[in-house]
Amino acid sequence: MKSAVENLTPTRVKLNVEVSFEELKPSIAAAYKTIGTQVQVPGFRKGKVPNKLIDQRVGRGYVLETAINDGLNGWYQNAVVEAGISPLSRPEVEITEVPDPTSTDGELKFHVEIDIRPEIELPDYAGIAVEVEAVEATDEDTDKALDELRGRFGTLKADDRPAADGDFVTINISAKIDDVEVDSATDLSYQIGSGNMLDGLDEAATGLSAEEEAIFETKLAGGEHAGEDAQVTVKVTAVKTRELPEANDDFAQLASEFDTIAELREDLAKQAAESKVVEQGVEARDKVLDKLVEMIEVPVPESVITEQLEQHFRPENSHGEDHDTEEHRAEVKSNTERAFRNEIILDAVAEKEEIGVSQAELIDYIVSSAGQYGMEPNQFAQMLDSSGQVNMIVGEVRRRKALAAVLAKAVVKDTAGTDVDLTDFVSVASDEDEIDADTDADEVIEPTAVVDPGEVRI
Repeated sequence: MKSAVENLTPTRVKLNVEVSFEELKPSIAAAYKTIGTQVQVPGFRKGKVPNKLIDQRVGRGYVLETAINDGLNGWYQNAVVEAGISPLSRPEVEITEVPDPTSTDGELKFHVEIDIRPEIELPDYAGIAVEVEAVEATDEDTDKALDELRGRFGTLKADDRPAADGDFVTINISAKIDDVEVDSATDLSYQIGSGNMLDGLDEAATGLSAEEEAIFETKLAGGEHAGEDAQVTVKVTAVKTRELPEANDDFAQLASEFDTIAELREDLAKQAAESKVVEQGVEARDKVLDKLVEMIEVPVPESVITEQLEQHFRPENSHGEDHDTEEHRAEVKSNTERAFRNEIILDAVAEKEEIGVSQAELIDYIVSSAGQYGMEPNQFAQMLDSSGQVNMIVGEVRRRKALAAVLAKAVVKDTAGTDVDLTDFVSVASDEDEIDADTDADEVIEPTAVVDPGEVRI
């Protein structure tokens, strides 16, 4: 088989493929065998019909067409591997020449147009300079953390007064659209100010005492009427305040492994300081990525944008009448382009830094992600495996490590001009740390180099 690559654009190529008749013979033999099980000829069992009789019944041309159709995808995949390209789109194939059915000579010629991952040249990204906000853990941060911990052990007590911000209320709500009730619920517990139920509920419930109600307009957040305007009535049946336990040694022993409140406060202060470092690390990481992307031109295939727009604006993904707008499409397009550029650049960094992903890292990622979806880790892992998304997850973990590698080489200062030490935030394992000498090779997972673009058929 001969193949040649013709570059159409930086992200699109044409593969010209030639298959000799000698290379076609195995596919032709397989086609005869397949067709032989489908035709019935008196005096012959299925699968035992001679080739000449098959030619008489269905025609040599049909046999040749079947052979080409069944073998085309394999020849295409071989051409992709030989060319060393990574397809991104469904292949568009055109047969330009087929052997004469009456001859035992000739060639199959076809070409395939596909979008591919663009090749980029990485600049020297060591020493990227970014500035982050100056942060310092204070006594107020420790007090806030202590109050949050006390809140977990607090008790609710009914109070005979109007509800205020932060109070817990028991409410009944009902929603109407055009004077028709479409939803209702009773005895809901809600904290005013949390904003996690309906827009406008906080304002409506504030100031209501037990057995008082208010009406407000809002958009429904769930159910079959999600996104529709509705008139909601909220009735407060109880107002409750949270009583916090006293911050003393007894509380420290109840809520932690420490014996004294002083030891607990010291630990909370340490956690607050670590949290500030994380804040700076996240800010630095995002700014380093922004600068890295600015340094590199990455062309984005039109098919990538088209596919994402089609998927996002499918009818089943609609969230109301204003979902498909010109502004929203522009936003989705911009986000898609940015995500694609990030992926291409970080994959290139991962290759340069020779970054792999260990089984332990993959498991850690799955465990942490499962919680976000409210699933057990094993259930989440099985879902990823059955849907063929494990390789995608490996790529995501690898790109995170690649970004951490760039951040580790960055120069980070805060707004006060002080060097920021992100050693604890950046954790890029060396090959020796990632896998020790006794670890089996199959415990390291590498992402597949070529994206499966699907079968080619005629």
